[in-house]
Amino acid sequence: MFKYLGQIWQAKDLRNKLLFTVAMIVVYRMLAHITIPGVDLEALQTVFERNKILGAFSLLMGGSTKNFSVVLMGLSPYINAVIIIQLLQVIIPRLEALSKEGEQGRKKITQYTRILTIPMAFIQSYGMILLLNSQSSVEIIKDMNSPAVILPIMLTITAGTMLLMWLGELITEKGISNGVSIIIFSGIIAGLPNVAGQALALATEDNSRLIPLTAGALITVILAVIIILITEGQRKIPVTYSGRSGVSKGEQASLPIRINQAGMIPIIFAVSMITFPGILGQFMVNGESAWVIATGEWLQSAFQIGTGIYIFLYAALIIAFTYFYVSITFNPDDVAENIQKRGGFIPGIRPGKQTAEYLKKVSNHLNLFGGLFIAFIAVMPILMQKTLASSTMGSVPMLISGAGMIIVVGVVLELIRQINAQLIMHNYEKFY
Repeated sequence: MFKYLGQIWQAKDLRNKLLFTVAMIVVYRMLAHITIPGVDLEALQTVFERNKILGAFSLLMGGSTKNFSVVLMGLSPYINAVIIIQLLQVIIPRLEALSKEGEQGRKKITQYTRILTIPMAFIQSYGMILLLNSQSSVEIIKDMNSPAVILPIMLTITAGTMLLMWLGELITEKGISNGVSIIIFSGIIAGLPNVAGQALALATEDNSRLIPLTAGALITVILAVIIILITEGQRKIPVTYSGRSGVSKGEQASLPIRINQAGMIPIIFAVSMITFPGILGQFMVNGESAWVIATGEWLQSAFQIGTGIYIFLYAALIIAFTYFYVSITFNPDDVAENIQKRGGFIPGIRPGKQTAEYLKKVSNHLNLFGGLFIAFIAVMPILMQKTLASSTMGSVPMLISGAGMIIVVGVVLELIRQINAQLIMHNYEKFY
């Protein structure tokens, strides 16, 4: 371990990239603790103690929501903008053509994503402020109906999101790994000490809570190992080349297709969909009509974290969005065409249409396992907490959600890959 760290420190370029990344994370964490003036933090704290959905969202944002900081929305608007642009690439031919134009096309799409992030951050900031204010018996922000009060706050939050987006791009360019993933990762990790402290405090006060605390820690470790195995798992489809396009005749290669092709995207989609009814119900209970209030109360109770409807729909949406997202990002026809252009073929499969159909079949099978895996990881902590809460052992706060675990493990694995690649390059350059 120490030898590995020593090799990293001796590689000057890698050391500078890591130090720059750490510096940007420190800047982000400082921003997450700068509270917007005029906010009643005591009333806000009460809201998060009562609302588990908002508490989970705040944990993913690194506590910035609970602090009502200038980066209240985190990178959520930017991530939503990225997803929307990816979906539009299927609908709008111009965007699809740009995605195939190489570096220049990607730069143009990135520019469109930045532009879309601005209105999305502005609109989402108002929705979040309105939601937080509606959940408190005391006004978190006074005179919300006054444009002179609400507009500066919305503009500040929007600027905070754009600043985070810029920090993420700086990390990607001058640091190491994907900047957006690093920022989300650091936000999740920053929230762990607080949750762990609460769990330990409960266990200290009541020794009977040591059992669920230990069980939760063990299950977290086991789930982390499973996530690593599945994330790194892939099916390698053999490809033989006939000697064209500069490839040696009869050369054997493989086309790797990951089990979890969609990554975290299905969970992001599913969380947005599954939390919407509960949030809608929170607005409806403040209505004037009796049936509106009754509907709002039902939505709140039915879509609380841990209910049967919530868990079932959450898992079903994750699986459905896994198929949906991979169908957009993985095109078997294009892959089959590229293999054929290079003079390659899959043994026992005709080039062209049959190859595309075979790849589609393999991808669909892997999507089923990948979707079930993501759904299991997302739902398992909820089921565990519900089981412990209903037992005589009692419950403790979860150290990290299933979605958070997938993000953390994915980012750590990517960091290790990036660092190892940089070390190989450094060692190679020493001899040339």
